[in-house]
Amino acid sequence: MVESGGVMQELLEELTKLPGIGPKSAERIAHFLLSGDRQNAVALADALRAVAEKIRPCRECFNLTDRELCPVCADPRRDGGLICVVEMPRDVNSFERAGTFRGLYHVLGGKLAPLDGMGPDRLTLNVLVERVRRGGVKEVILATSPTLEGDGTALFAANLLEGTGVTVTRLARGLPSGSSLELANAQMLADAMEGRRRF
Repeated sequence: MVESGGVMQELLEELTKLPGIGPKSAERIAHFLLSGDRQNAVALADALRAVAEKIRPCRECFNLTDRELCPVCADPRRDGGLICVVEMPRDVNSFERAGTFRGLYHVLGGKLAPLDGMGPDRLTLNVLVERVRRGGVKEVILATSPTLEGDGTALFAANLLEGTGVTVTRLARGLPSGSSLELANAQMLADAMEGRRRF
């Protein structure tokens, strides 16, 4: 048992703020970092500091990167006529792991949830519309999670894009309703992308 206060308690409190880490897991992680070679703890601290100082949103799509443009936006082989709209940067990682999508992304930074104070002004919806109006975009795929908030966000985005001349599609329901994109496996994402439909 760890005494209250002190740097160890501080570490445990910070670890339990991470998703999926409870008090027991936090204690196991802390003891792993402090047992044997403490270089593991120093390396982790250095990596966390570097992430906090260097990672920022891509100026084009709002994915996380340590450069002006993320690797996807900087890749000339990607299809700039196709934009996949997702809620969070982790959703980009899910599609990239599936390896079937060759277009670009747009990260909204969340989904509409008025009760939680997440309105349209907190998302990058207006930037998405500006991006489409610049030209060159043929299709926007709304790949928000198949939840009530995700569907509401997709509907709101589709209404904003109306009149831009771009085709707006929604992922097929190959994804289980009520779940998160980050829990989907590569085949589910590939099927959903392949079976997308007009919004």
